[in-house]
Amino acid sequence: MPPRKTQNNYYLLSLGCSKNTVDSESIAQVLNHNGMRGVGNPDSAEVLIVNTCGFIDAAKQESIDALRELVEHKRGKQMVIAAGCLSQRYGSNLVQEVPGLDGVIGTRRWMDIFDLVSRLRERKHPEPLYHLPTDANVVGLDERGVLRTSVQGASAYLKIADGCRRPCAFCAIPKIKGTAVSRPVESIVREALHLQKAGVKELILIAQDSTDYGYDLGLKDGLAHLLNAITDAAPDIPWIRIMYAYPGYVTQGLMEAMAKHPQVLPYLDMPLQHGHRDTLLRMKRPAKIEWVYETVGNLRSMLPNLCVRTTFIVGYPGETEAEFEGLLQFVRDLRFDRVGAFKYSYEIGTPSAALPDQVADEVKQERYERLMELQQVISLAKNQAFVGKTLDILVEGHGISEDDSATPISLGRSYRDAPEIDGYVLVEGELPVGEIVPVRVTGATTYDLIASADTQAPIIIQPGTVYGEGMIPL
Repeated sequence: MPPRKTQNNYYLLSLGCSKNTVDSESIAQVLNHNGMRGVGNPDSAEVLIVNTCGFIDAAKQESIDALRELVEHKRGKQMVIAAGCLSQRYGSNLVQEVPGLDGVIGTRRWMDIFDLVSRLRERKHPEPLYHLPTDANVVGLDERGVLRTSVQGASAYLKIADGCRRPCAFCAIPKIKGTAVSRPVESIVREALHLQKAGVKELILIAQDSTDYGYDLGLKDGLAHLLNAITDAAPDIPWIRIMYAYPGYVTQGLMEAMAKHPQVLPYLDMPLQHGHRDTLLRMKRPAKIEWVYETVGNLRSMLPNLCVRTTFIVGYPGETEAEFEGLLQFVRDLRFDRVGAFKYSYEIGTPSAALPDQVADEVKQERYERLMELQQVISLAKNQAFVGKTLDILVEGHGISEDDSATPISLGRSYRDAPEIDGYVLVEGELPVGEIVPVRVTGATTYDLIASADTQAPIIIQPGTVYGEGMIPL
């Protein structure tokens, strides 16, 4: 039996994306409200929870490995619970992968975590217990007064909806999360006000598909409506960032809302997945390439400083060399500020798993490298254009330069940099953490900017760094 100090303590490991992080925070709130206490050491906890990710094979394996390790080391009355996407996707079959697992709870009923813990405490036999309803509403109507936010330093993620109703052939999210369900505007605004009072500097709106917000509530142009409501109610949050916009649903109303409110950053994350019509059709994605050219052009006209981030999949089944070349030309034409690339991952149970002409792994790798090499040139040129300009950055921490000088530096993000996925701005000296401060950009690398806290300082050229268009110090 574990030491008495473990009673009512829980250990929670959160894996996967920022949307999962919000769910983990909500699980923690439910347990805290029921008298439990979170600890950082699994040996000091009665309840061990892994909020899993099951989106691709690598994430699945990471989750299974974490569960197996906890099960292997559990002692006495400790219990190990699998929560989240992997649990929802594989249900009771997960116990076959992780023998000794005590409980499984899916994504749709995270709010019932304490009920499951109570049942596990009372069980008379060691068989695992499952809580995996398939028709439960996960947002809006049964949140038990729990905030759907995750605060990370001076930034906070706020979940505005859950689930997805899109038919993408490569994606298991609709099966895992269910269809899209939007949270009421009033709930979101109330939480934005809470975050404003807490001094949050950056509010990041997230969902599986943020541009689908409000469809199920009968709202027309729901995301624009929500932005107007948040900015009116919480004018003191300096930055509001939109993530995960779906192609074809970036409306004129959304563009106008972004342009109207200075709080809303001129940053749009719009995963396009490919740039060739035939590949997109096989992906069951919007395939009207002309719309993308027109919409990105309109966005850049209305928001001159716009940063567009997107992601692409290479090596999708049936992707020919001509289709891949079409993707490269698409990237050359639109010159996205930020690009993430993924090699197609075969996922059992998705429509793409049954497609013929699977692409060889070595071809996927070669295409991935070609795409990223092209984007690196574009990213460097985009960053070079900021040399000599002043940018506001949100300071996230301090460090020491790696050269012999060991100079203190500050690490920050500009409006062009979403947490964890984009670049940084490196500034000599120690700026106040958690504050937004102006800096002058003095240098550029492929992914990051170098800056001076003195916005009037001259540009000091350091060897090996590119400064300005075509200026390479000798």
